[in-house]
Amino acid sequence: MYTRDMTREIKVGSLRLGGSAPVTVQSMCNTKTWDVEATVRQIRELRAAGCEIVRLAVPDTRAALAIDKIKERVDVPLVADIHFDYRLALLCAERGIDKIRINPGNIGGEENVKAVADACRARNIPIRIGVNAGSLEKRLLEKYGHPCPEAMVDSAQGHAELLTKFGFEDICLSLKSSTVPLTVAAYRMAAEVFPWPLHLGVTETGTEWNGTIQSAVGIGTLLNEGIGNTIRVSLTADPVKEVSAGIAILKAAGLRRGGVKFVSCPTCGRTEIDLIGLATKVEGLVRNLDRDITVAVMGCVVNGPGEAREADYGIAGGKDKGLLFRKGQVLGTYDYDRLCEKLMELIESEK
Repeated sequence: MYTRDMTREIKVGSLRLGGSAPVTVQSMCNTKTWDVEATVRQIRELRAAGCEIVRLAVPDTRAALAIDKIKERVDVPLVADIHFDYRLALLCAERGIDKIRINPGNIGGEENVKAVADACRARNIPIRIGVNAGSLEKRLLEKYGHPCPEAMVDSAQGHAELLTKFGFEDICLSLKSSTVPLTVAAYRMAAEVFPWPLHLGVTETGTEWNGTIQSAVGIGTLLNEGIGNTIRVSLTADPVKEVSAGIAILKAAGLRRGGVKFVSCPTCGRTEIDLIGLATKVEGLVRNLDRDITVAVMGCVVNGPGEAREADYGIAGGKDKGLLFRKGQVLGTYDYDRLCEKLMELIESEK
């Protein structure tokens, strides 16, 4: 099996993808790409949230002609999402796009595929082949009867062979489905077959809550098996939410450090404070701190400090009061209304 560190390394702009490179987080703008001002504004918002690669829809010439204008105003690698018209890929390549997402099998004859491969090779632009279970080729549905991992890998293989036929190897693959088990099975099979980096995602997952859960299960499962080099959480929500969810998934999988890790215990019958309100408030206060620390909010003094001894800082509630602790060591007892204040003072004092 090709685990993430065994895959071929490609470059997306100045960013390394595959091989020993860290797993990156992607998202996609929902602006009209021809609207340069709106698109640049959203890219900057995504970048500020931690997004490392941004994809843009390029459905027509108007969008393609905006690529260079956008590129000159942002500092994150850009991917052009193109379907059917190979000429749009050529236009984007001419205008400095960093990566192209296209299915070679749906852009016409082999001469079109060769033209795109040649243009991308000349400019060191990688190509992502994006297979979706919901849009498999008719011949594969007839062969396999329904969308399945074998059909998805077969589709990816066919598209990749069109590129490799013309000596193009800077390939990235995705094999997405709206069903988590199918997605996981397809990527597992792809990791057995292909040497190229894999772009992970569960597609069409729905709104923020449902989509984040499905993505965490699907993407998280694969990441923990050593599969996947870049991820995109697909949500029917503000794209910034996709980035936040993606970073959280990487942290949960132990693949991303930095920033505050927040932990809190569930409520139980011993809880004598508004733990939900307290935890929500503390999480909001520490979320944007540029510190590699763990902060804990525990519900009671019975187990709180001990269970959270690995946390750098924390508070544990009692009746109308609570404990402030560092690394499991109690530093003082304070009224409930002052716990957040004292916690933040402690964190700020030890920068």
